[in-house]
Amino acid sequence: MWLAICVGINLGLLFLFKYYNFFIDSFSGLLTGIGFKVHPSTINVILPLGISFYTFHGLSYIIDIYRGKISAEKNFVSYALFVSFFPLLVAGPIERATHLLPQIVKNRSFNYYQAVIGLRQILWGLFKKIVIADSCAEYANLAFNNPEAYSGSTLFLGIFFFTIQIYCDFSGYSDIALGTAKLLGFELLKNFNYPYFSRNIAEFWRRWHISLSTWFRDYLYIPLGGSKGNFYSKVRNVFIIFLVSGFGMELIGHLLFGEG
Repeated sequence: MWLAICVGINLGLLFLFKYYNFFIDSFSGLLTGIGFKVHPSTINVILPLGISFYTFHGLSYIIDIYRGKISAEKNFVSYALFVSFFPLLVAGPIERATHLLPQIVKNRSFNYYQAVIGLRQILWGLFKKIVIADSCAEYANLAFNNPEAYSGSTLFLGIFFFTIQIYCDFSGYSDIALGTAKLLGFELLKNFNYPYFSRNIAEFWRRWHISLSTWFRDYLYIPLGGSKGNFYSKVRNVFIIFLVSGFGMELIGHLLFGEG
């Protein structure tokens, strides 16, 4: 009962702030298209920063307690720090309570070697974001903003630049987050593992946004039954995991690029 209540509260808040207006507007457009006049009531609020990651962290915490992997944290400050650890709030990685909470509750001391590695990772992330991603964005935007004015080869080049842009933009943010955490004495989960060198789509999925894909695997796909069961069960599970992943990636794209 408590698990269901906690999951409902977390998902309810995410739906209210992020998806309520989207579904209301879509449903209203559908009714209008078939001849019904509706005047829906929407909410006009600013989307709380990092609400997606608050939700993922909160869900992993309560599910791991339910599964007996961790004990409930009695210190509210430690719990709040786990849920809202600031380097993660814009673009992840999504942390597990079993990994981050033990680091929060233990005493930490300054480690010069770790701090140097952290600063290098921050600089590398900034280089990927500012120098590579933003430079590629200039050419990608030229192609996508006015595609009819360019030849097929030029548009293909624009796709190539966008491919580099989205990876360096996303992984650059992750590197900055990991480096910042290292300065504070925390080790976060690795989020990218050279995804463009993957041999197939399945391997690419495992290497791209690792923390998100493994979160969906462990907390949604496997509990649904995973690849077990009959053919229709497998198709249903894959459909659900990609549908929910699409909503998650849409929110991250909105945070990174300012668009849905």
